[in-house]
Amino acid sequence: MLRTFVTTSLIALLSACGGGDNFEPIVTQIKANSLRYGQTANISVAGKFMRNDMIADTGTCTNPSYSTSSTPDLATLTCKVTATGPLPITIKSAIGAVLFSDTLNVLSPQVTVITSKGNVVMELDPTKAPITVNNFLSYVNSGYYASTLFHRVIAGFVVQGGGYTTGLVKKAGQVAPIALESNKGLLNTRSTVAMARTSVPDSATSEFFVNLVDNPSLDYQSASNPGYAVFGKVLQGMDVVDAIAAMPTGTVGIFADVPTADVTITLAVQTL
Repeated sequence: MLRTFVTTSLIALLSACGGGDNFEPIVTQIKANSLRYGQTANISVAGKFMRNDMIADTGTCTNPSYSTSSTPDLATLTCKVTATGPLPITIKSAIGAVLFSDTLNVLSPQVTVITSKGNVVMELDPTKAPITVNNFLSYVNSGYYASTLFHRVIAGFVVQGGGYTTGLVKKAGQVAPIALESNKGLLNTRSTVAMARTSVPDSATSEFFVNLVDNPSLDYQSASNPGYAVFGKVLQGMDVVDAIAAMPTGTVGIFADVPTADVTITLAVQTL
């Protein structure tokens, strides 16, 4: 059970606004103002006589706490969203009596990749590939992908990007490589999104690719042939990906299959 108590500053605030120990709290509604996987949820708890000793059970939304902006009529509950799917939330009195329960729903995260050819919307799967999704979202939410390129394009195979800027300059700011999650049941079929890596299995950082066709050769085969980790799929904009795939390519220095005109990622943003 996850429990949290309103801070000392909130105690003073509630007292000043008419809250206190003479009335049992009454909770009438729980409403999510912001509920995105991997981010801090903002949840309104409405009612009367909110008190400093109310308990919040928030399940997979971890580290719950009440904001100091809360009032006796509207408490603002925050917690870190760590899973998708049903999210039961229960508010209790200090002695554990249930005041109100409701179940919210955390949708699968979506990322919109804004490119010079159009927008691509990706839906991610943190249930089957949590390490990979969390890594990708950390790059997205830090703004890392801004001004990077789709630098490798092979028609009938993949388009790859997320690590180089104009002139094929490696972009600074990559964090430590992640563990490979290629054996989780997600396959490299057309429109799926997977992480690029070197010949070392646990070497993926920021670069990702979109499969243009079904690529079973990229799936997990065995420990000695572990394949590539799929972590999502393109929901909208596969026509944009196909347009990128149709561009002429050439060789630039040590890089092969480089589009002859830059295809730039302007920004990648978590939109759900």
